Amino acid sequence: MHADIIIRHGTVVDGSGASRRQADIAITGDRIEAVGKLDAATAAREIDATGKVVSPGFIDVHVHSETALADPTDRLRYGSVFQGVTTHLTAPDGFGWGPLDPAGGRQLWESMNFAYGLDEPSFTWSTPAEYLATFSGNTPVNIVPQVPHCAVRYKAMGWAARPAADDELAKMKTFAREWLEAGAVALCLGLDYQPSAFADTRELVELSRLAADHGAIYAAHIRYNELGRVAAWRETMEIGERAGIPVHISHENITPGTDALIQEAEARCDLSFESYLYPAGCTHLALMLPIWAQAGGPAGIRERLADPVDRAHIRDHLAARLSPAAGKDRPVFVDTQSGRFIGESIHDAATGARMEVADFAMLILEEEHPYALMVYHRGTSADEQEQSMLATIRHPAMMVASDGIYHGISAHPRGFGTFARVLRLCVRELGAVTLEEAIRKMSGYPAERFGISDRGLLKEGYGADVVVFDPQGIADRATWEEPRLEPEGIDCVLVNGIAVVEGGQPTGVLPGRVLC
Repeated sequence: MHADIIIRHGTVVDGSGASRRQADIAITGDRIEAVGKLDAATAAREIDATGKVVSPGFIDVHVHSETALADPTDRLRYGSVFQGVTTHLTAPDGFGWGPLDPAGGRQLWESMNFAYGLDEPSFTWSTPAEYLATFSGNTPVNIVPQVPHCAVRYKAMGWAARPAADDELAKMKTFAREWLEAGAVALCLGLDYQPSAFADTRELVELSRLAADHGAIYAAHIRYNELGRVAAWRETMEIGERAGIPVHISHENITPGTDALIQEAEARCDLSFESYLYPAGCTHLALMLPIWAQAGGPAGIRERLADPVDRAHIRDHLAARLSPAAGKDRPVFVDTQSGRFIGESIHDAATGARMEVADFAMLILEEEHPYALMVYHRGTSADEQEQSMLATIRHPAMMVASDGIYHGISAHPRGFGTFARVLRLCVRELGAVTLEEAIRKMSGYPAERFGISDRGLLKEGYGADVVVFDPQGIADRATWEEPRLEPEGIDCVLVNGIAVVEGGQPTGVLPGRVLC
């Protein structure tokens, strides 16, 4: 055998959960040709992996990367690749703007740019296939599409703050079918975000039945704000039951009370969930508003703030949400349109402005919305956080995903740290799970769950997405103070048989493609 690349003398952890073994890996073109003892094989290039682990490339099923990946001037496009991630799923939280006409696309884009930055897309595509084609050869990672429910609903009925009529639901099915036929592996939703927040369970079940017919699953940021956690979980269970579809819950953690919910869900439906395992979330300030106040997107929020009656109700709501007695969340500014307040908590910034925090929050919504990105520190104790993390990473239905955001100077460190942090903290330092199980949760399990047929495993015939790393040296370095620090201990990342990172530096080659 003569291959293009042979990775020799490494400890292979193949992504299946099986025990590690010493083996060589031969790669020809974009495929794994052989895994085993390959002493007689030759190759144009050999990589010595002595003392290193060789694993499948990791799959991030929830990451806000679609604009960053396409920016050739920005090193942030490699934020996840430096961690060994080789495949991204699109449309996290149902976000997306294709295929919308330019006017509609810009309207929806404005409501989502807190997650993607201020440089809006070109909106030159007219079909999902055309949108997806913009990634091939233009990204360091592979792309797997999901149906962006926000865009599908917006195209059918704009910002309408009500359940869909029959004809509108029929349009949604048509638009969703276009995505499914273009290869979408899931119907993806953000039910606390506009305009998806006004979808009723009937709409979600009908769209899920369509997705199930195409072999896709249901993946959602569930309806926490309107229903609360317990009822939102149960709505998800109901959708799984009625539509006959596997369900996946975004960015969850095992906390007191969750075990009972998971046991109920497992009895009612086919469930999985993901976590990034940090004690804080990240989203825009407007998510603190009641759902009715968010209706209509950024323009709708501005209209309500200009109405004295609505403004008074919004103030009361924010005062309650931001009261120290209301809970443990501590919102900190990590990006704003003006560049003000970065690194300050909203309470400290309000004090500095000599304002009540609710009045200050409304001022920010008027002056900075929708581009007021916050990290919400949950305020849990170190012991509470560790116990939650241990229970979460050990749960068999859990996979790792970053929810990363790749813009701004001070966003959440999960974008640069999640996968390396799991290998450092959960495997090496805490021994919460084995290396084999951790890698499965980052590769084989997400590939299996989302139906990505030739990724996630080091196996003959599979795509050659491969990571070589030092199991004793791999570590995240991103912190709350310096969230863009790149991890260490990863020697080489191959995507489709081509090195995209070597020695901790990008090679500049862009071999990513759409996997569908």
